[in-house]
Amino acid sequence: MSSIRLGIIGYGIMGERLLRAALNHDPAVLTVAGLWDPSAAAMQRLAADLPQVPRLDSAAAVIAACDCLYIASPPASHLAYARAAFAAGKAVFCEKPLAVDVADAEAFVAEAARQKGRGGINFPFASSFAVDQLRQWMQQGVTGPVQRVEIEIGFAAWPRPWQVDAAGWLDARAQGGFAREVGSHFLFLARRLFGPLALLTHSVAYPEDGKSERAIAATLRAGDLPVTLKGGVGITDKPDHNIFEIIGPQGRVRLRDWSIAERLVDGAWREAPDALPNEKMRPLVLKRQLDKVAALTHGTTQDLATLAEAAEVQRVVETILHG
Repeated sequence: MSSIRLGIIGYGIMGERLLRAALNHDPAVLTVAGLWDPSAAAMQRLAADLPQVPRLDSAAAVIAACDCLYIASPPASHLAYARAAFAAGKAVFCEKPLAVDVADAEAFVAEAARQKGRGGINFPFASSFAVDQLRQWMQQGVTGPVQRVEIEIGFAAWPRPWQVDAAGWLDARAQGGFAREVGSHFLFLARRLFGPLALLTHSVAYPEDGKSERAIAATLRAGDLPVTLKGGVGITDKPDHNIFEIIGPQGRVRLRDWSIAERLVDGAWREAPDALPNEKMRPLVLKRQLDKVAALTHGTTQDLATLAEAAEVQRVVETILHG
């Protein structure tokens, strides 16, 4: 199959990460058609950082130039760009959350199904080697029949240090907060591993006027399994700490800090032999994601997060945030 042309809207943290991964990818699979960001400063930074990347003058120009549009702009803008790309017959790969308006997101998912739009969401756990390891351990009977899942996410401060330039929206209630930015990943993982999500109880704390949440708690079901989710700011000295623990009568396994698969052995957590910290694992996972983006664009089988899965996760997150 021919190489696909990837167009990118947004040159923030995620846009830059995926752009660099795409530039390092096999050009027989994928090339970069161009990038546009409405911020002049972002475009100037792109020119200085990666002058070889075509800088286009509008979202419409990016859509016209590409086979697949990657949307890495703030969440409230996602659906407008995605609808424009689908209208032009292009595939869409979008950052999470799909949107912040639940009703509009669900309407979009229905529209995409009617149009047979080719769309996926960038939840990298769909391509995680550590998640593969968790699955393998469960299949080997390490946990026995899974009884419950416990999710913990914590931050020394919000936004995290590498996100402070985007604090204007990342720490505002309309589009930001850690539940959308981080919690959604782990809710997606619970949904992907164990089944559809049903929110049972939830709470949220907004102690700082005008700022995003500082604590959340929820109980859910993923398929038939009980799931607990708790998260907070100022509860750890780490910039970003998370645990996704799978518990059964025979044992426990977990994902720690995004990329470390561990199992409980004789009362101590032991890492998988090939475990890598997230900064080393991320490029490998993004390569897998981009291979799947190419398959999505060609209309062949892949397992990226679907639009429907993203809308389901979004409904849960927005319900938690709105009390």
